[in-house]
Amino acid sequence: MKEKTLSILLAVILILISTIYPVMGTSYPNQHFNSTSMIPHQYFTYFEMADLLHTLQENYSDIMLLESIGTTYEGRNIWMIKLSDNVNEDEDEPGVLLMGAHHGNEKPSFEALIFFIQHMLKNYGKENTDDDEDGQINEDLIDGLDNDGDGLVDENPSEDRVRNVIDNTQIFLIPMVNPDGVEYTDNRNDGWRKNRAPKEGQTGNIGVDLNRNYAYKWELYDIFPALYGDLWTSNPESWNYRGEYPFSENETTAVKNFVESEDINISLSYHSYGEFIIYPWMHTSQYTPDENLFISIGEGMASISKYDFNKGKGTLIPWPGGTIGTSENWLYGERNILSFTIELCKTRAPTNPSVVYEYCLAHVGVNLYVCERTPDIQVDKKIVTNSHLYVSLHLLSMLQNTGLYLPG
Repeated sequence: MKEKTLSILLAVILILISTIYPVMGTSYPNQHFNSTSMIPHQYFTYFEMADLLHTLQENYSDIMLLESIGTTYEGRNIWMIKLSDNVNEDEDEPGVLLMGAHHGNEKPSFEALIFFIQHMLKNYGKENTDDDEDGQINEDLIDGLDNDGDGLVDENPSEDRVRNVIDNTQIFLIPMVNPDGVEYTDNRNDGWRKNRAPKEGQTGNIGVDLNRNYAYKWELYDIFPALYGDLWTSNPESWNYRGEYPFSENETTAVKNFVESEDINISLSYHSYGEFIIYPWMHTSQYTPDENLFISIGEGMASISKYDFNKGKGTLIPWPGGTIGTSENWLYGERNILSFTIELCKTRAPTNPSVVYEYCLAHVGVNLYVCERTPDIQVDKKIVTNSHLYVSLHLLSMLQNTGLYLPG
């Protein structure tokens, strides 16, 4: 009797241990997103991510391609993942670029993309499934709504959407633009904002803010130094140090070379934190030539994530000031790619597993929505008229002869 009791007790203990401490190597949702666990969420390290990506590449080589697009100052590969049905071919299909971790301490930005990669791979070859066993299939899209009125939200996502997106789109992901920053920890133990390439004039706060190092309108630092914070962006010790010149860094050069080799329509750059969405221009209130299309897509994303969508424009005369050197400005200004920044979460790197799962799942929906929009972008640019453009261009043409004209 004692032996039977002991056996039962041991079995119960083993069950509890396996519930609280998932076995290493289990699937991503179980290992990283046990929403019932009180154990704080652990974000991927660079090496854990690299190991996982190589494993996924081996298991899903028909729809996933993994390659390095460059190396960092400390010698880490900058990994790019391509998802597509004919993944080894350069198809005549529109491209979507998703990036994370320009800033190494913004861990949610890469976690959401790793989650998205696994969701797409897991569901691409899966038959349409009644996930919530209510007799319906694919009735509850990942859109933040209770589409089937059962009191649950996004519990029965569509496998068809995954298949259609991979079959008709080329999805490019760079989860960790700045792996050196992700890996480095100081006494705060939260990662490092800049990269780790030392510059002249730096002592402890080495590196460059990669999201200030893209080439677009750098001349405005010289024209309006106070308005664009030249005092700190040109200071090598600043957290926002922009570097000696545009694309001075391995990481931004790698992104540049990659983007210039592909046909990309839309880009999302993930950051944290704040729960909001923004888009060009980052350096002026002047409207973009595609203002209404930006707004249409931005509002669609916001309806899924429930984030604030910051249009924040509308001044009669465009005002200077803001941020220069962002990926969004360069992608749109030089490459004509509709580019957005999404600031995830209410805190820099939440550790509540439920919170992490919720933002990762919601942005599966955001990414799917963007992929579904991208095939029609070139047509939309012609159809979606820009009611703001006439006013901006008319004013600017008048201002050119006044000396007040600020290029966009």
